[in-house]
Amino acid sequence: MQFNKTAVVVNPAAGGGLGAKRWPKIAAALKEEGFSFEHSFTEKAGDATDITRQYLQEGYELVISVGGDGTNNEVVNGFFHENRAVRESAAVGFISTGTGSDLIRTLGIPKDFRAAARHLFKSPLRSVDVGRVTFINNDGAREIRYFINIAGLGLDGETVGRVNRTSKAMGGFMSFLWGTVISLLLYRSKEIAVNVDGKNVFEGKAITAVIGNGCFFGGGMNIVPGARMDDALFDIIIMASMSKPELLINLPKVYKGSHISNPKIKYLRGRHITVTSPEKALLNLDGEQPGRAPVEVELLPLAIKIKS
Repeated sequence: MQFNKTAVVVNPAAGGGLGAKRWPKIAAALKEEGFSFEHSFTEKAGDATDITRQYLQEGYELVISVGGDGTNNEVVNGFFHENRAVRESAAVGFISTGTGSDLIRTLGIPKDFRAAARHLFKSPLRSVDVGRVTFINNDGAREIRYFINIAGLGLDGETVGRVNRTSKAMGGFMSFLWGTVISLLLYRSKEIAVNVDGKNVFEGKAITAVIGNGCFFGGGMNIVPGARMDDALFDIIIMASMSKPELLINLPKVYKGSHISNPKIKYLRGRHITVTSPEKALLNLDGEQPGRAPVEVELLPLAIKIKS
């Protein structure tokens, strides 16, 4: 399926400036594949959401996100406004220039931008689930945002915050591995309570609670290996408190997706999740750190169309 009106939202700062460096070649690759498009550059956090929403209101049918997982998250948020889809028939596509590139791992989109442009042009249109999250933002106000890949509370929130404050010059895998190891060494388990579909499933000290629409986070960790983006269910991991040596020993297993057999890990599925904490449990949304608990996560089945 081809689109009459296509727009590209480019984050030039993604990947430590890789977005700006590669954009001319990405634009050329898109044109070679047959795309005709308008494009806009972001300048600050939140721009991708506003730009996307404006394009959709102007009648654009396909919006391509060129950036990292955070840019993808902002673009997806632009598809919704006041709890409604801005343009239900519109679709989103992704070309990664970011550090983690976790969304494209689940979707099977190539990292190479030329291959990604080719994939984008030839791939079918399909609908996937989206998560809607109500949380306390970093200014202390209640906020609603959407995610397409992963939401998590605890260790992963602290890790993405730490990684996003660095230059990411080591690249995706090493940047997140470094951030994870440092966070593991400094982190103290948080007291949390988790409710899934009206049932209290956990209360106590935990390393993290992860709600997966996609499988990967942290630059390639297969944290919720059973997740599917179109099955109208979240896959949920709750990792109870462990010692530092236990965490470091189990870290390689997370990359392989073999950690779920650990008896200290609960693996559940559901559509409506709340996580509360008397402590400051930080939130990770698609590789960004926008706030903290308490959170309420609702699944919106097949809420967005993607080219993948």
